[in-house]
Amino acid sequence: MRFERALCAFALVGVVAGCTSSSDPKIVESTTSAAPAVAGSAPAWTEPGSYSYKLTRGCDAAKPLGIYQATVQGGKVTGSTRVGGATAAPDPSAAVDLGPVTGDEGEEIEVPTLGELVAMAQTSADDGGQVSTEYDTADGHPVKVTVNVSGEADGAECWGISDYKVG
Repeated sequence: MRFERALCAFALVGVVAGCTSSSDPKIVESTTSAAPAVAGSAPAWTEPGSYSYKLTRGCDAAKPLGIYQATVQGGKVTGSTRVGGATAAPDPSAAVDLGPVTGDEGEEIEVPTLGELVAMAQTSADDGGQVSTEYDTADGHPVKVTVNVSGEADGAECWGISDYKVG
């Protein structure tokens, strides 16, 4: 009986370790929650007081829906600028909001802090959504978040984080 329990525990550790492997040694992936899946694989990340990063929205790296440069201070986004595309402005003659005004460029978003992005992923996972979060193994900050709450194959929302700088 003890041998069977030990074997079961060993198999479980093997399955968990296999689910968190990544081809990039600096990235750890978690597919069930917004926290690293294996203890010690990436340090726990604590959102710093001030930092900057680039947020890429969209699951197709060749055609992102938007790229934003963000600055965060005191847990709030203090500045965000769309990179590589014109900022959308609604037509002043429009009597109602008809949705995105940027066409192929994608709609404008309110850029979240990384803490807000991680919290959103955790809430989605808690609500039964399919969530995949990748973390940098050097400091534990998120580098990619994918959320699918629709269950449809093409229903995922993706956010990539790059150019992360503390200070």
